[in-house]
Amino acid sequence: MQIQPYLFFEGRCEEALDFYRSVLGAEITLLMRYKESPEAPPPGCLAPGSEEKVMHASVRIGETTIMASDGMCQGKPNFQGFSLALNVAGEAEVDRIFNALAKGGEVRMPLAKTFWSPRFGMVADRYGVGWMVSVAP
Repeated sequence: MQIQPYLFFEGRCEEALDFYRSVLGAEITLLMRYKESPEAPPPGCLAPGSEEKVMHASVRIGETTIMASDGMCQGKPNFQGFSLALNVAGEAEVDRIFNALAKGGEVRMPLAKTFWSPRFGMVADRYGVGWMVSVAP
């Protein structure tokens, strides 16, 4: 059994994936646009002019696969009730990643030493995705 996060960016998926590629070294292993679908979406499920938007993407970040989509292309994504936990090898790398994710986003807890990590912080990136970034103990 395996659980994989599926993120809906409501029209900003490709932009987000490019951002994660530059910040996290994400690798897009599959990307399908709505115009490439073998079946048209049901009426009312997709904003007009969204044919070029991402219907489905599979993305590797480190050893993890996440999936992503533009969803129904309704505007601003709404990521609530979860965060993605990202563990990195060293403090310099956690600083780099945290600061890049925070640019244009919101720091929810600044990087600091905790009892479980020498460096831990929480941030919502410019797309609203919550991240818990830490140095592996």
